[in-house]
Amino acid sequence: MTPTPIFLFSLPRSGSTLVQRLLATHPDVATTAEPWILLPMLYSLRRPGVLAEYGHRTTVRAIEDFCRTLPAGREEYLDELRRMALSLYAGAAGDDARYFLDKTPRYHLIAHEIMELFPDAKFIFLWRQPVAIAASVIESFGGGRWNLERYAVDLGDGLENLVAVSRPGDPRCLSIRFEDVVRDSGGQLGRLFEFLDVDPAAAQPGEFERISLPGRMGDRTGVREYSTVSSEPLDKWKETMGTWYRRRWSRRYLERVGPDRLRLMGYDYHELMGEVQRLGRTPRALPSDLARSAYGHGYRRVTCGLMYPGDKELRRQAQKAQAELARTSS
Repeated sequence: MTPTPIFLFSLPRSGSTLVQRLLATHPDVATTAEPWILLPMLYSLRRPGVLAEYGHRTTVRAIEDFCRTLPAGREEYLDELRRMALSLYAGAAGDDARYFLDKTPRYHLIAHEIMELFPDAKFIFLWRQPVAIAASVIESFGGGRWNLERYAVDLGDGLENLVAVSRPGDPRCLSIRFEDVVRDSGGQLGRLFEFLDVDPAAAQPGEFERISLPGRMGDRTGVREYSTVSSEPLDKWKETMGTWYRRRWSRRYLERVGPDRLRLMGYDYHELMGEVQRLGRTPRALPSDLARSAYGHGYRRVTCGLMYPGDKELRRQAQKAQAELARTSS
């Protein structure tokens, strides 16, 4: 039996591993740590964004030429990619699972393509308050030290991509918030099982920390620290971002995200901005944050120059076209 794919779309540090483990307590849902398999598959037709020894842009041109020789062209190539992915999901899921859950946070880069490639799949959008995500990135990936420029593709492009492709009226899609999951895990898990049309009585959510996720990718922090779903992480971001520089960055980040995106995600712009305004303003870590921010900007400028040589305007136009396509097809 070929399982139906479930794609859990979220930014990193949004609680996706928790939701993944809760869903995997149901016998109808199989999963592994983080497959990542669709990124190289779908980037094989995307010129910018990849730095490789073999010359990625040349490879894309060659694949485009090859697709023109196929009877059904590019669609035939994509159809074979779909078949291969479904075959791999089936192998990983085993014989009994009805669904295979692919939880790969960087799929925010190709979310629209995934939704087009798998018309029969289920798509779960997991949102988390964006400044709390940034704070968790600092704590989890930087040990408390400033590092957000390195994750600009997630905090900026990733959030914009996911908002653009989320479709509230699409029966294949369901949106949930991390904050609601930790406050009412039973209620949110019930919504998820109803969305998947599986019997909730067959699940054992109390055993979520024992779910095995083979592989080196994915977050294990929560599993080490918590044996039950806890709301403790909800206010940790205030301590992390409670300095003059980080408060200033948080305010500007919310301004960039804007009220409309936040509303779609289930958050109130003015309420969040008020919380940010009340953050601490101490100069703690200021020299370190400024130095690391300057280094991060330089690092990003160099890496973007390598991945998008001469293509900055092309990249901007492609992102705009992708977002518009996603909106018009919703």
